[in-house]
Amino acid sequence: MKDGIHPTYFVTEVSCSCGNKFTTRSTKKELRVDICSACHPFFTGKLKYIDTAGRIEKFQNKFAAGTYNSVQKPAEKTKKKLPAPTAET
Repeated sequence: MKDGIHPTYFVTEVSCSCGNKFTTRSTKKELRVDICSACHPFFTGKLKYIDTAGRIEKFQNKFAAGTYNSVQKPAEKTKKKLPAPTAET
């Protein structure tokens, strides 16, 4: 590596919100993450929802009735009646 163009690497302690801690190398001295390999559903095999703004409940409520807007036919539009033209002189 050339001198002076690369950032300095530190031995970094990564701490997860689940309490897991491990060390790695990074340009930052400390990292805090929300999810790691110890608590991620892909690695644990357990399904865990991380809902930060009620998005999952909103999605489930929206599609619970099975009425998908993209599948349904659009409602027929009615023509608006324009007022009759008046002859003003």
